[in-house]
Amino acid sequence: MSFLVLLLVLWVEKFSAWRQRVQQDGPWLKLLVHCESRWSGSPWLALALLVLGPLLVLALALLLLDPLAYGWLALPVHLWVVIYSLGRGDLQAALGPFRDSWRRSDAEAAYLVARRDLNVDADSESELLQRVQGHLLWQAYQSFFAVIFWYALLGPLAALAYRLLALSAEHAGQEALRERAVQLRHAMDFLPVRVLAAAFALVGNFSAVSRALLHEVLSWDISAAQLVIRAGRAADETPEPRLGEEGVSTLDGLWQLLVRSAVLWYALLAVWTLLI
Repeated sequence: MSFLVLLLVLWVEKFSAWRQRVQQDGPWLKLLVHCESRWSGSPWLALALLVLGPLLVLALALLLLDPLAYGWLALPVHLWVVIYSLGRGDLQAALGPFRDSWRRSDAEAAYLVARRDLNVDADSESELLQRVQGHLLWQAYQSFFAVIFWYALLGPLAALAYRLLALSAEHAGQEALRERAVQLRHAMDFLPVRVLAAAFALVGNFSAVSRALLHEVLSWDISAAQLVIRAGRAADETPEPRLGEEGVSTLDGLWQLLVRSAVLWYALLAVWTLLI
């Protein structure tokens, strides 16, 4: 059933608006505000309530539905959870204005739209494009690949836990709570980001990825964002940043790298499903 859910997720992502309807964070954000005010001195307790509370509700729902109709009644719940656990926003749509400005070689407009739409800033044109490239790789990883990895490995509870930690790290007002969410998310990122880097190597330049990450692939200190950006740029052999169409083509190349990696992941998951 897991592979069927992942296929349906692709269909929903490409051909429907269900994602925007499912990803309603209002109730959880209200819970965040309540936990921060009620347990301001116990950030671990607040984070446990924010993450474990929804997980317990989901676990109970699945426990009740799994025995019914050979588990097929749980399929909509799995699909809802995975869609909710995906990243927020439309990455390609958000990149559109920047791509248009960069293609016209309008650096000033590119700075403005990058700051407005992507929350990306830089001191030079070359640095700006590199940061947008990094934004593309990181957002694709945390929005899609990490969620798919944890769902395929451990099911909907793990996928939902990853997104709730990401939301806590992004929206928490208290520094202590945010730091603990970042720590736990870093732990959950350790394995999937390295699996994605390996996929980049297989569908891109294997030697370049090996050289770029050989000494840091098992390092706990390197962040997931740093690792996925280095691996992606190495795998695609990204050239030096330039204004105009040549610069936009680097974004297209990285997107195609991500698409090939997704196809590889789905192919491996299909084989694994057949074998078990």
